[in-house]
Amino acid sequence: MMTVKAFRTPARHGYAVETSPFVPRRLACAASQYYGIAGCGTLLVLDETETGISIVRSWEWGDGLFDVAWSETNEHVLVAGGGDGSLQLWDTANHNAPLRVAKEHTHEWDPSLSKSLTTLRGHEGVIYSTIWSPHIPGCFASASGDGTLRVWDVKSAVCRLAVPAHKAEILSCDWCKYDQNVLVTGSVDCSVCVWDLRNIRQPVSRLLGHTYAIRRVKFSPFSKTVLASCSYDFTVRFWDYSRNQPLLDTVEHHSEFVCGLDFNLHIPNQVVDCSWDETVKIYTPACLSAGTHSAAP
Repeated sequence: MMTVKAFRTPARHGYAVETSPFVPRRLACAASQYYGIAGCGTLLVLDETETGISIVRSWEWGDGLFDVAWSETNEHVLVAGGGDGSLQLWDTANHNAPLRVAKEHTHEWDPSLSKSLTTLRGHEGVIYSTIWSPHIPGCFASASGDGTLRVWDVKSAVCRLAVPAHKAEILSCDWCKYDQNVLVTGSVDCSVCVWDLRNIRQPVSRLLGHTYAIRRVKFSPFSKTVLASCSYDFTVRFWDYSRNQPLLDTVEHHSEFVCGLDFNLHIPNQVVDCSWDETVKIYTPACLSAGTHSAAP
């Protein structure tokens, strides 16, 4: 039976969760009051313990918080995205206000924050997700409400590739850790699509099973062809797109939208997720715990 550790966030509905790239059992969660429609937000830093999940630090923000990411150069620093258009840098070693705040939507930047390097244009809809390439410096991908996945070259400030990935909004994308040409997208059309950038006429694999929009997709850091998706259908699903029957497992342990999802970089096959049901959960899905996907091919 799958062991699940849970942490309750009363009156705060989870939107994003990410494990620390430095501290093995540490994670951060961005949550919002009133389902993110109104009220404030809370940024939580949590540690997994032998018996459960404990809170390390938390901060309140005047508007909802909808995403969070750890710095990959400083173990204490987080960036969070707010509903007021702000980006906040937080220091987990400091109890005070954010280190810096940038008002991106008005282009009014805190003087202590470096100015915007460049503005990249090309999408024709809301941009829901971006991910840096783990392989190519200065390269990142973006997913948009216009149904396209785009790959950008920061140095040249141009879009290198536009993939007409879905006929509906794309809410999430991720880059395979083992192949610079492989990305995954998750869409409002309920499909997860795996793409090889060398041939974008059709996806390598189209994974079907979710019954509502897919909010987040993540590649496993421990297996080349394994990935996870979470959805507004209250489920988290695990896939191996190299198989004839790619669906490995469906985890149904939330009672509301599942919005946040991540793999632990330090503990093979451990997963964290968060939901509108006011819980953050840590677990190793049964389909991965047997070790059949514990290493990259």
